[in-house]
Amino acid sequence: MGESTKRLRVHPVIAIDGPAGAGKSTMAAYLARRFGFLNLETGAMYRALALKAIDHDLGFEDEAALVELAHDTKISLQPQLEGNRVLLDGVDVSRRVREGDVTAAASRVSVHPRLRIWMVDQQRALGAAGGVVMEGRDIGTVVFPDAEVKIFLDAAPEVRGNRRYKQTGPGDAGEPAKVTEQALIEELKERDARDRNRAESPLRPAEDAVILDSTALTLEEVLEAAEKIVREHVAAGELQG
Repeated sequence: MGESTKRLRVHPVIAIDGPAGAGKSTMAAYLARRFGFLNLETGAMYRALALKAIDHDLGFEDEAALVELAHDTKISLQPQLEGNRVLLDGVDVSRRVREGDVTAAASRVSVHPRLRIWMVDQQRALGAAGGVVMEGRDIGTVVFPDAEVKIFLDAAPEVRGNRRYKQTGPGDAGEPAKVTEQALIEELKERDARDRNRAESPLRPAEDAVILDSTALTLEEVLEAAEKIVREHVAAGELQG
């Protein structure tokens, strides 16, 4: 993939990479709405395949079985105003793929090199025409190394864990918390280690990515900074809005 592929695109590809819990999905959804592009959340694709592995009672370490399962799987993303609708073999699994067991399974499934190769082919097909915002772990380094805009969104694990705890951890009034904040932080650190140290496509910023650390920023400040990055890196005539 190089300049010849890039010239075929009418609109740019915006690649957003970073660790779990950094806020990539929120940023991607915002930029897609702001510029009239499609938001293709690639992490949802891994979660969909992980869900199918769960349903088929496959071991997450069995790469051969997972690859065979993948080749018999159809994953579709349908961008909606409220976020992607995720279809697994034609069935809407949008809510299920956001649940904790599926998210944890996706992290384990995604380490397999042969499976990532298959997934990258699917992701490239989805974004080939451009005009998309894609977020994940290796969009700017592997899936679209020629993306016109690359952002690596990062934050300290303690901050990411705190944000996720506020979103999903506390229980209802009078009920115990579903999970402790410290447990979420430790889980994120473990996922960081897996993502950064895997043999195939380890998590790292692309050499030409703009690194945006949101540790000390509000959500509004992060989104404003991201929009500024896009506008500075893409000619005004290529953007809508």
